[in-house]
Amino acid sequence: MTEPAVASSDATNIECSMVRDGDHYVVNGRKWWSTGAGDPRCRIYIVMGKTDPAAPKHRQQSMLLVPAAAPGVRVVRPLTVLNADDAPHGHMEIDLADVRVPVTHLLKGEGCGFEIAQARLGPGRIHHCMRLIGLAERALELMCRRLSGRVAFGAEISRQTVWQERIAESRCMIEQARLLVLKAAYMMDTVGNKVAKKEIAMIKVVAPNIACKVIDWAIQAYGGAGVQDEFLVGAYASARSLRLADGPDEVHRNAIAKMELREMAGGPTAPGSAGATKPRIS
Repeated sequence: MTEPAVASSDATNIECSMVRDGDHYVVNGRKWWSTGAGDPRCRIYIVMGKTDPAAPKHRQQSMLLVPAAAPGVRVVRPLTVLNADDAPHGHMEIDLADVRVPVTHLLKGEGCGFEIAQARLGPGRIHHCMRLIGLAERALELMCRRLSGRVAFGAEISRQTVWQERIAESRCMIEQARLLVLKAAYMMDTVGNKVAKKEIAMIKVVAPNIACKVIDWAIQAYGGAGVQDEFLVGAYASARSLRLADGPDEVHRNAIAKMELREMAGGPTAPGSAGATKPRIS
């Protein structure tokens, strides 16, 4: 989905064109952050582009299965995440120049690209958040071990109140995030992704931010060793990048605020309204 030439946090900005020509689509565009494209096992790309720029903005996009070896497909370069290459999985920048793809490679139908993307993003976001809680837990464990095993100015570093405050705050933040993720997962299971969209947006903001904070404190606890520790540096890179992937914090906060204002104004999802279906979590 993501393109270097546009703000891809708004998927309606996508410029990659898919023009029908008989029994084929001709695809032209450039993508980047194509996750998994660097894996040598990858043989098929799922590409999102515009099949009808004149349609309503959420019906302009479609998705095609594009063979990685098709003429006109060129991997421009691998991309790094905070200077790490993530091999062999790999995020790639890919150029598509007059790539001919059979019409039969269309997913679901013309104009369904945005719908397909949104259906995937809810489960994808909660999956990221569950992993982020795991990263934060591991970082807190490492932080406590390090602070308890090092002596500075005549006492274990863990006895300093500043670090006790950080340990306590880390535990509080992790548990708050865990409960919010569990609530979102429960709602997805019981009332569906559409009704749970505010909770999904909230966890996508909360989980990466708390993980970044806890991991950052763990790096600080390790001192010079923290900035070269493979796990901590990799964990921070993952958590920081997830404040952008699957929608940046700002987009999710904007969506949360709009839903909250609509509910407070007595909109269709307001508590007690005819359309309200959200369960109470006891």
